[in-house]
This record gives sequence, C-alpha cells and structure tokens, in this order.
Amino acid sequence: MRLPCGLVAVALGLTACTSVGSFVWADKYQGPPPDKAPADSGYVIAPGDVLNVRVFDKENMSTPRARVRSDGKVSLPFLNDVDAAGYTPAALADRLQGALKAFVNEPVVTVSVEEARPCTISVVGEVTRPGVYALDGCGSPLQALASAGGLTQFGRGDRIFVLRSAPSAPPVRIRFRYDQLLHAEGPAAQFQLQRGDVVVVE
Repeated sequence: MRLPCGLVAVALGLTACTSVGSFVWADKYQGPPPDKAPADSGYVIAPGDVLNVRVFDKENMSTPRARVRSDGKVSLPFLNDVDAAGYTPAALADRLQGALKAFVNEPVVTVSVEEARPCTISVVGEVTRPGVYALDGCGSPLQALASAGGLTQFGRGDRIFVLRSAPSAPPVRIRFRYDQLLHAEGPAAQFQLQRGDVVVVE
C-alpha cells in the first residue's frame, strides 16, 4: 500500500517529499558572460534605447537623442520612421548612410547608444509584490527580492531560483539560499542578474 506523502516524510524523517527539479547551486554555476555593454560593437539595439545619430557636417540631419519606440523604430530627420531594433549601432549606421544618399553625397553616419534601456527582471512566486522591476545594471537576486517586497510567510529561503536562458546554452535553474544573499556569503552573493532572468521563490 502506498502511503501519503506526509506519512512517508514522517516515517523517514524527511523535510518534504516534493522535488525541486534539476538545478545548479549558485556557488557552482559557470555560465556565459554577462550581456555586452552598449559601447561594444556586438550590442543589439532594442526598444527603450536612446541613440545618438550623427551625420558628419550635417547638423540638420543629426539627432542627439532618438529613443527607440516599442515598435522598434526611431524618428529621424529626412528619413522619418526607421527600423532600429535588432541592429548593432554599426549596422544601423551603414543602413542610414545608404538611405541618406538620396539627400547628400557620401554621407558619414555614426550611431552610438546614448542611454541603454533599463534592465527589467521578473520576480514571481512567494514574494510580497510579484512583478517586473527595473534594476540598475540588472542588479543581484537580493535587490530583485527587495524590489518585490521580500519573501512571504510561505516563501522558502532555500528555494530561491534564477531561471536563465541564453541563445547559445540550454535553460538553467540556479538555486540560492536567502541567508547567503542576506549576509553576503560566498560566490552567490556576487551573482549578477542578466536581461531576461526570472527570479522565482517557491
């Protein structure tokens, strides 16, 4: 006869019968490097970024602060709405140079990221205020938890996970203990969140 989970736990002296699934402890996690900075040529423009678009010797064609809208476009003189999201700054500059040839001979265009979009982190599960939070530099799991009001009375301090997906790696669940984060103990306290991470408290 199969015993209910609670009876098995009592009989075997276990704290619980439920499994937390596959994970890696934060102290053991070795993943891909953090997102590239805006100055890096590999940075990909996305909605929320503010661009500095300069056309050499053509101030009337330049835009010092062009925010990429939610549709991925920016508004520029002469060209009106231009797709910007999904391009690197260098690739967008090349594209704009080609488009501006209809108005000026041999245009020289530079595009730089004046202000990177906020880093937003989702916090779900047993926290006071689940939601999406903008953190400076993406922040740490402790900062994300603090933004969400901390753990509820049902939140397990040893069941804090960061769900991370990367194009070049399989998804991973990274596990933390709240006391390690709170007391800045070990490598887990130095862990930095990345864009797209989800913090889950069970």
